[in-house]
Amino acid sequence: MAQLKLTGIVKQYDGAPSPAIPALDLTIESGQMVALVGPSGCGKSTTLRMVAGLEEVTAGHIYIADREVTHLPPAERDIAMVFQSYALYPHMTVFENMAFGLRIRKASDAEITTRVHAAAQSLDLMPYLQRLPKALSGGQRQRVAIGRALVREPRVFLFDEPLSNLDAKLRGEMRREIARIHRQTQTTSMYVTHDQVEAMTLADVIVVLRDGRVQQIGTPQAIYRTPANTFVAGFFGTPSMNFVAAEVSGSGTDLMASASGFNLPLAAGAAPNAKQIVVGLRPEGISLTQQSGDVEIRGAITSRELLGSETVLYVDTVAGPLTVRTAADASASPGDQIALWMNPQAVHLFDRASEQRL
Repeated sequence: MAQLKLTGIVKQYDGAPSPAIPALDLTIESGQMVALVGPSGCGKSTTLRMVAGLEEVTAGHIYIADREVTHLPPAERDIAMVFQSYALYPHMTVFENMAFGLRIRKASDAEITTRVHAAAQSLDLMPYLQRLPKALSGGQRQRVAIGRALVREPRVFLFDEPLSNLDAKLRGEMRREIARIHRQTQTTSMYVTHDQVEAMTLADVIVVLRDGRVQQIGTPQAIYRTPANTFVAGFFGTPSMNFVAAEVSGSGTDLMASASGFNLPLAAGAAPNAKQIVVGLRPEGISLTQQSGDVEIRGAITSRELLGSETVLYVDTVAGPLTVRTAADASASPGDQIALWMNPQAVHLFDRASEQRL
């Protein structure tokens, strides 16, 4: 196991008006799995490729186990990478694909066989060791790619959106497989994904990036429950958080957030020195039935999505469109005028100008 540390990392592409990565500091503790998350173009894959040695670092330093590797070639960094595209050799069997890195290192035949068989057993690949990649399913190919990384016993695993090419069922299976392998090996890992579900279910810590800048670092629970700004709040959660512009009035214990259609009581000190705010409320924080202390807002249902165990309603209100997550058997239908009930204890407050959490 080894700590992975990035200090002052900058990536500037020739001809680009601004750096893809302006200045990044990040530490992944030994044995942690950290997910880099954000929209396309946010710099997450660029960061991973710099750690791998596939992209040149413009400025800054990369350390693995206190050893600087910033300018070392990939082969000398003691890392293993799992790609989105599998990157298997089509003319080699599963066994030879998994053994390739060990052969490059001139490991003995006995050691190669032992390590490959151990990884294949772990990944349920033993029946396929003599097959070529073209004879495998997408999920099996990805397991081979993971096995190839696993047999090397690296200090650091790097995962670059490894599940993007799989269907929903296989993604779920492979998430569980990767989680199991991480629990088993406790290898320091950096996992790049745009999929919030992968990040929430796999990572010990999530790093949210936007335009190459860190927006928040925290556990999955902290990222979801206390997002640092409106970008993070809107990125995590399905459906995403509702946002309504509001004005703060009153003082002390009589604070109120007012918007078209509702007045929401706020806890004392909830919006220090802020008059123009954004109220954030997750779809599960809005109900079709009233509970004690809830605040009403009325609207018309524009569409309805049945998702098996639950229903998502899209409602047009005077405060703006709101999304509501409710029970699967909810009788509300498009066109219905309904009352929605907002829980004041479930709101998130953000400064409207800075978009930062209050």
